[in-house]
Amino acid sequence: GCSEFSRRWCVLSDGVLSYYENERAVTPNGEIRASEIVCLAVPPPDTHGFEHTFEVYTEGERLYLFGLESAELAHEWVKCIAKAFVPPLAEDLLAQDFERLGRLPYKAGLSLQRAQEGWFSLTGSELRVVFPEGPCEEPLQLRKLQELSVQGDSENQVLVLVERRRTLYIQGERRLDFMGWLGAIQKAAASLGDTLSEQQLGDSDIPVIVYRCVDYITQCGLTSEGIYRKCGQTSKTQRLLESLRQDARSVRLKEGEQNVDDVSSALKRFLRDLPDGLFTRAQRLAWLEASEIENEEEKVSRYRELLVRLPPVNRATVKALISHLYCVQCFSDTNQMNTHNLAIVFGPTLFQTDGQDYKAGRVVEDLINHYVVVFNVDEEELRKQREEITAIVKMRVAGTASGTQHAGDFICTVYLEEKKAETEQHVKIPASMTAEELTLEILDRRNVGVREKDYWTCFEVNEREEAERPLHFAEKVLPILHGLGTDSHLVVKKHQSMEAMLLYLASRVGDTKHGMMKFREDRSLLGLGLPSGGFHDRYFILNSSCLRLYKEVRSHRPEKEWPVKSLKVYLGVKKKLRPPTCWGFTVVHETEKHEKQQWYLCCDTQMELREWFATFLFVQHDGLVWPSEPSRVARAVPEVRLGSVSLIPLRGSENEMRRSVAAFTTDPLSLLRNV
Repeated sequence: GCSEFSRRWCVLSDGVLSYYENERAVTPNGEIRASEIVCLAVPPPDTHGFEHTFEVYTEGERLYLFGLESAELAHEWVKCIAKAFVPPLAEDLLAQDFERLGRLPYKAGLSLQRAQEGWFSLTGSELRVVFPEGPCEEPLQLRKLQELSVQGDSENQVLVLVERRRTLYIQGERRLDFMGWLGAIQKAAASLGDTLSEQQLGDSDIPVIVYRCVDYITQCGLTSEGIYRKCGQTSKTQRLLESLRQDARSVRLKEGEQNVDDVSSALKRFLRDLPDGLFTRAQRLAWLEASEIENEEEKVSRYRELLVRLPPVNRATVKALISHLYCVQCFSDTNQMNTHNLAIVFGPTLFQTDGQDYKAGRVVEDLINHYVVVFNVDEEELRKQREEITAIVKMRVAGTASGTQHAGDFICTVYLEEKKAETEQHVKIPASMTAEELTLEILDRRNVGVREKDYWTCFEVNEREEAERPLHFAEKVLPILHGLGTDSHLVVKKHQSMEAMLLYLASRVGDTKHGMMKFREDRSLLGLGLPSGGFHDRYFILNSSCLRLYKEVRSHRPEKEWPVKSLKVYLGVKKKLRPPTCWGFTVVHETEKHEKQQWYLCCDTQMELREWFATFLFVQHDGLVWPSEPSRVARAVPEVRLGSVSLIPLRGSENEMRRSVAAFTTDPLSLLRNV
């Protein structure tokens, strides 16, 4: 309260903030040196009795509270004090108003063995960071964090912030200062209100609360009869919804603990209760009117126009929800929820009507029926979606038949470095898990720290074909797990040639590659009519859309052409085929009729192999071969929590590693020796 404040005359000069009994006093009552200030905080108005206040934290674990009646004066004092204690390297943090500004010990990037001191600024839900070395970091969007947790004991607490492809550990060396930051960051990372844009958001601007519910029902409820039509228990639905609204990021929905009807009811309640609605009050009528357009092409075109006008979060949520309902109706023979039945349920929910207006249901039905066109879904995206759903349903059926696992609990055995009993890890694979996330999970479990130029990757290994495929970091694991045969497994190990491939991609000109390679068909599958089953010289051109095979360099018409994004490229060729070199690929192509074709390619040199493989990755993944963030790290447990961190990754024997794929087990620097 105001009565607890003492009025003092304050002077900021030469890096010292002094406070006097009054303006005539010569000797200060006390002083705060700018070099001792570790944090400056600006709480909301009326937090401490005065309308405008600011807090100054010092290294000696002391907190000074200042109050003023004038907002302009308070703002001026905050700016001047900030300029006095913030060093030149962090001056960019002063460019905008902040709620909290200061220095904190942290660990991040590839430097997990020791803590450094960085400068942090909190503005709204954005945490800006300046590290003492390295380029300026992109701000952390706190409401888009994948994880926010506090680890360690009360004496050595660590705040863990996990954003896609980077992890930040903030250490609590000064308890008073740390607790202030902890509370402020937790509040900034939580949902701010009831509107969609104020929710905790995922990478695609989809609210986490929507993602959690949709992901759970996709894994556990696609074949549940009457899904979304049946209602859950009111009390359980309400408790679940309250938990999700409070902190959806920390809620983990598990079969056996939550019923699918409770989760589906919570999602419907959330969407119905949105203050502005999913389609917004301003545009709701336009959507309903569009449903009455008789010409289907004109109607779909109108829907696309209206979709673009929605706010980004609403637009992303509409697509995610309709994509999910599209999947649900694919199983209508089992769940009895065809497009029309889903529209009856979701029309009034999304348009917040009493169910009397048939146009609301018609809009939802149209969006599901024309999902591919309205949302511009390409064939590749649709194929991946179908593969993921098929994998989920088949694994549920297999789990139910064997009685060995609960539906939704998909267990995968993954090895670290090599296939041995002592290196295996059993991991639950949710539908959303990517290869990068699986890699980090395995490294985290074994406390393997990632150092500079450690390109840890998850590989799909096919023992029968004597080949392996490094998974792209954004590739979903579940469809791959579903397709693994008894002679295949997943292993996490270093990608020995990634550095060399990235160097090649950075220095080359253009997006295409061409050249001669040794080619052999799998005669039982391809039937290209080559004279024998051996390897033959062929000329190849690889561009952003396709891989073309020519009989020779001078040929004008290709003998064969394959869409590049439908190819799976494995490193290695089985020995019984007697490949002419040890630098080979095994290429698999799946046709639209789900027929598999397979053939083999061999290069003359290791460098050629790397160049071809790098180009394949580049064109298949639109140029993003490796995460762009330099601080992609395993979430190794900080030293303050366990006392030590393993700095040396586990390794298999060198000979065993060399036998896997010769091209990718040699020293990456050998590329430079050929220059």
